[in-house]
Amino acid sequence: MGFLSIFLGTVGLGIGFVIGLCLGFYFFIYSDPETKPFEDPVVKPISELDITSIQDLIPEIPLWLKNPDYDRVDWLNKFVACMWPYLDKAICAAIKQSTEPIFADYIGHGHRPIEAITFETLSLGTLPPTFQGIKVCETDENQLVMEPAIKWAGNPNIVIAVKISYLCIKIQLVDLQVFVVPRVILKPLVSTFPCFSNVVVSLMEKPHVDFGLKVLGGDVMSIPGLYRLVQDIIKKEVAKLYLWPQTLQIPILDSSLGIVKTPVGVLHVKVVQATKLMKMDILGLSDPYVKLKLSGEMLPSKKTTIKKKTLNPVWNETFKLVVKDPQAQTLQVNVYDWDKVGSHDRLGMQVVPLKLLTPNDTLELTLDLLKNTNVSDPQKKQQRGQIMLELTYAPFKEDSEVFSGPLSPLKRENGVCSGGESPSGAGAGVLLVTIQGAEDIEGEHHNNPYAMVIFRGETKRTKRIKRTRDPKWNEEFQFMLDEPPIQDKIHIKIMSRRSRMSFYHKESLGHVDINLADVVYNGRINHKFHLIDSKNGLVHVELRWRET
Repeated sequence: MGFLSIFLGTVGLGIGFVIGLCLGFYFFIYSDPETKPFEDPVVKPISELDITSIQDLIPEIPLWLKNPDYDRVDWLNKFVACMWPYLDKAICAAIKQSTEPIFADYIGHGHRPIEAITFETLSLGTLPPTFQGIKVCETDENQLVMEPAIKWAGNPNIVIAVKISYLCIKIQLVDLQVFVVPRVILKPLVSTFPCFSNVVVSLMEKPHVDFGLKVLGGDVMSIPGLYRLVQDIIKKEVAKLYLWPQTLQIPILDSSLGIVKTPVGVLHVKVVQATKLMKMDILGLSDPYVKLKLSGEMLPSKKTTIKKKTLNPVWNETFKLVVKDPQAQTLQVNVYDWDKVGSHDRLGMQVVPLKLLTPNDTLELTLDLLKNTNVSDPQKKQQRGQIMLELTYAPFKEDSEVFSGPLSPLKRENGVCSGGESPSGAGAGVLLVTIQGAEDIEGEHHNNPYAMVIFRGETKRTKRIKRTRDPKWNEEFQFMLDEPPIQDKIHIKIMSRRSRMSFYHKESLGHVDINLADVVYNGRINHKFHLIDSKNGLVHVELRWRET
């Protein structure tokens, strides 16, 4: 009797399990559950909550209350709330556009049974994300750094329909919660609207993402172990892409505008000679000289010496010009006749695109001089002579190439760093000096500051700004050198000058001497230096050494 009851119980259990499995599979496949959109949560003021509810809210207190570095941005939350219905549609349209090619990879290829993947419903809901606070970081760089804390407990209605043969499986995303603290950098700052050229975004810590996933009405995230596995996968994949130092760079301004170009090389121009130039003087001769300039540059033109009373001058003079865009820039060559009185007459001109040059190869050119670049000018065909040039474009070395290998120790003799070769073997290059601005400078009689940069007997100066103690210049100066300035110093002086002649017409507001050895070995220094003979004055200087 006992054996029979055990046998019948075992058979009944097996039959019941099989029948239950078949019924569950039938309802799982053929049922069409209703995907109900989420209702807006009930919001109560804090005064109506009990003590337990208030204690549960403590972790949700915004960062501007917890951390004094974060500022309250209620105005931004109001702005996002007003714009959210329009942002919802725009973001959803962007999601559809970006996911279409991804879905297409899974449809009808090979033996895959998937026939279609579509968004049956796509809405981010009525609850916008909120900014818990925002922190603005001050740096010496030419950029703006912000770290907003963003929290989104939304009620999105996202339903994806996957069609497999005659089945249609619906997947719904529910209970979405996101907390992220990105770092947003606007750089570099420029003088063209919107005043920055790129937006660089990175995550300072792994984001918190929580959501539910329903398949045919059943919450698959409730399966033991699956929730934690999905969380780890999401955090790991997002961290691979955007966790600092990984970044997402979004260009804002077109690089072809030339607004944010940085030096990439040096153009060596040798003006050899000219032949059969036009006669401009009464005696049938000319006093020619040549001016060289790169397009898009505001710097003064390079000039040769003046050759008196000749139509076939020989110069053999070499000049160096800093190149910022070798694919777009052109070398402008102008030949003038020097006159002692009045303006100088132009004998002819020519233009050479830099894209014709091969890096580090010398190109010898014999150019016919033209009156101008106007093709329809009837006088363009008039013979104006020829000019012979030798052009060599030398791009800067990459930082990894310049500063690779062991560095010789710096020895200090008489306060000057010396000893050891340059990091790359005493090559020619350009010293770039950018005077960003000054702070807390004060003169005894007037405050109309300008900066003077003095290096190897050459003096350059910024524009004068009237009536300020904190001037902003952001002006760059270039010094072409045949070898690294390891044992040199650069002298920067802040001066003030009145517009009219009077007593105390000029006044020194402070100065500083900067040793350039660190600039050569590090490649770049961006620092605020204390001014000598100034109580609290600072000058912000960026120094860069680029070697060819």
